[in-house]
Amino acid sequence: MSDPASSPRSLAEALRARDDASLAVLLRARPDLITPVPTDLTQLATRAGTRASVIRALERLDRFALQTAEALAVAADPAPYDELLGLMAGDEGDPAVESALPRAVALLREQALVWGDDDRLRLVRTARELLTPSPQHPSPTGLGPTVREATAGMSPGRIQEIVTAAGLPSTHDAVSAVTSLTSLFTDRRRMAALLAGAPADSLEVLTRLIWGPPYGQVTADPAPRLRWLLDRGLLLPTAPGTVVLPREVALHLRGGHAHRATEPLPPAVEATATHRPQVVDATAAGQAYTALATVEELLKDWDEGGPAVLRAGGLSVRDLKRTAVALDVAEPVAAFWVELAYAAGLLASDGEADERYAATPAYDEWLEQPPDLRWARLAATWLTATRTPGLIGGRDAKDRTLSALGPGLDRSAAPGVRHRVLTLLAALPEGAAPGAESVLARLEWERPLRGPRTDDDLRSQLARWALAEAEMLGVTGRGALSAHGRALLGAPEARPHRHEEHPEGPGDKLPVHHRPAPTPVPLSPPEQAAAAARLLAPLLPAPLDHVLLQADLTAVAPGPLQRPLADMLGVLADVESKGGATVYRFTPGSVRRALDAGRSASDLHAFLSAHSRTPVPQPLTYLIDDVARRHGHLRVGAASAYVRCDDDALLNEILADKRAAGLRLRRLAPTVLAAQADPAALLDGLRAMGFAPAAESAEGDVLIARALAHRTPPRTAPEPVPEGPPVPDTTLLSAAIRAIRAGDMAATTPRRQPPPAGGELPRTSSAETLATMQAAVLTGEALWIGYVNAEGAASQRVIAPVRVEGGFVTAYDHTADEVRTYPLHRVTGVAELADD
Repeated sequence: MSDPASSPRSLAEALRARDDASLAVLLRARPDLITPVPTDLTQLATRAGTRASVIRALERLDRFALQTAEALAVAADPAPYDELLGLMAGDEGDPAVESALPRAVALLREQALVWGDDDRLRLVRTARELLTPSPQHPSPTGLGPTVREATAGMSPGRIQEIVTAAGLPSTHDAVSAVTSLTSLFTDRRRMAALLAGAPADSLEVLTRLIWGPPYGQVTADPAPRLRWLLDRGLLLPTAPGTVVLPREVALHLRGGHAHRATEPLPPAVEATATHRPQVVDATAAGQAYTALATVEELLKDWDEGGPAVLRAGGLSVRDLKRTAVALDVAEPVAAFWVELAYAAGLLASDGEADERYAATPAYDEWLEQPPDLRWARLAATWLTATRTPGLIGGRDAKDRTLSALGPGLDRSAAPGVRHRVLTLLAALPEGAAPGAESVLARLEWERPLRGPRTDDDLRSQLARWALAEAEMLGVTGRGALSAHGRALLGAPEARPHRHEEHPEGPGDKLPVHHRPAPTPVPLSPPEQAAAAARLLAPLLPAPLDHVLLQADLTAVAPGPLQRPLADMLGVLADVESKGGATVYRFTPGSVRRALDAGRSASDLHAFLSAHSRTPVPQPLTYLIDDVARRHGHLRVGAASAYVRCDDDALLNEILADKRAAGLRLRRLAPTVLAAQADPAALLDGLRAMGFAPAAESAEGDVLIARALAHRTPPRTAPEPVPEGPPVPDTTLLSAAIRAIRAGDMAATTPRRQPPPAGGELPRTSSAETLATMQAAVLTGEALWIGYVNAEGAASQRVIAPVRVEGGFVTAYDHTADEVRTYPLHRVTGVAELADD
């Protein structure tokens, strides 16, 4: 047992007794305490006890640590460790709880939620206020108030009646009577004897209240079973018509347990299926390739300008549905790919007056990278993004619909949940796929909700979405984490390489599996992404430089195509079906599209001959020649619009066609027709009639309609929204702790003169300040000064003067841990420190 005189009397004193490493652990676990850096340890303790900071710290505790804090909130203040152990393990004891409790108490101490020695454990005041049971805020323990709290407003005469009915001698005052009653209720032997004489229906009432809520309703004339309990204080009135089961009675009936179920150990994440690691990696690689193809198809569809931006921001429901149809996926899946491309900086709004979404210049750079690096960028973005596509279609706090690419989709907890889900998967054997409920149960233990659990709590939703998105993206395969997924996470690889043997060299003395493993060096996120790309690269299919042309005017791509080939084929033909092999179909319209883009018939023949593993079918040759022969025979220009052709018979045919009535054509000359439609509508109308007109400029030259990609100005990817203050790095922690220690020394160092009342700065005359400074230079003593800077901020400092001249003092400042120079006219006063 510790000496009470040496025990800390406050949280500030407990923090003052810690070493720098312990303070660094606290500030790293609760980074809000360091923003801004406290001036001393007293201010740090005050900040650690504020409501917002305590709530944030409680929400980050695991279930057992939180149960330990809840038990301390219903224990005595201060509470000895044995009392806490009794509340957690019960009267009969629990080896698992006894083993885990020291860790939980150490964690609460580490995070400055508990202070004091083991015989005087104290929960910080704000945490006790938050966790102590009350009618307005019931405790998760289900316990009610103590006998002393429940009888606070009761008349002394009524208290004496209860004491007498319980078989206790009467006392001279209410305080001793309450103490006597409390002693009875906490004595297991005497309490058992009292309840042994209780009617069975009275015990049944107590049974219903044991685990909470501890409150019940009674009438003005209670039934005999209730009257027996009320007379003996086993139920106490708290308000007219309301009674409560005192905490001490409930703990006796529970066998000393503060909680119905204490959970000292986290639930295991169990595998529901196991696959060969090679199968997992191959499946994940296939999904990764599909992810790349989907993002490319999405942005190619928006190449000439995508959907319009809503006035409130985001994508309309109609445009999202249209995008889902184009990608042949469900709308939530389409929303995921749209948001991922946006988070990766591949698409954005163009900022024009008629604002639309389009690809960014970064998309063109991304396309030029190898597939493995393109995937790594998408996967790394997904892992750290705070935008949450799963919320799309829901409602915000103002009951407005959340739209894709719109505001209100950031959830700062999302990256942490994704990272933790993948970490749990990485802890399983390779190829093991856990069930979603097993993962959710573990996450709930690690970060339990304070308050009633609902089926739609955000953390569970984020975990479910993380599992589904990881599978779509190819981070997992068949529910198990892939090798490149482990590398992306920074987890060590269990296999040096999946498909290679590792024979021993001639100098090897031990088998490979007996050699000590080298200590892994942590990698930065870019290095982790690069490692994931290296593992994925050999699993992705190599791009092909050929297709298989068929006589039915189709081309079959048996795999992914090289980019120039895919781009040209996308102009010359229409995609008919996708899958393991892509089928393209050649039509008059698709051939005309290639001709409009500036290609000639000879170019197209040469292209097909060079890239087909089969001979070019004759029907395809005839199709290209036929469309090319008619292409540009008619010319459309701007008058309001006109048609020009050297063959007047062809113009007569157009005029005689009933489908031309809507164009309102009129002959101006034997080779010229005028129309009351704009050139674009006239081109579309004639093409619909089966002709192949070409547009011409005002000079009479044919206009080449090239497919010009619309791009936004350079855009930066959206920054993730952090969850609270960032965790400080080692350099910042060291500097902050040094400043706090120095400020604490300045505030607590004994002085020869008593400090001013109310924490005011020392006050001395200018002459006295100068004389004391000059004397300290000669003796080398440290001084306590008050100082006001140029902005008017006052502070206390401990300095060791080195030189005094020209109205300035140069001194080593213990508060800042450096040599500084101060103007003497800004020093409010000086005091000598005590000799000790």
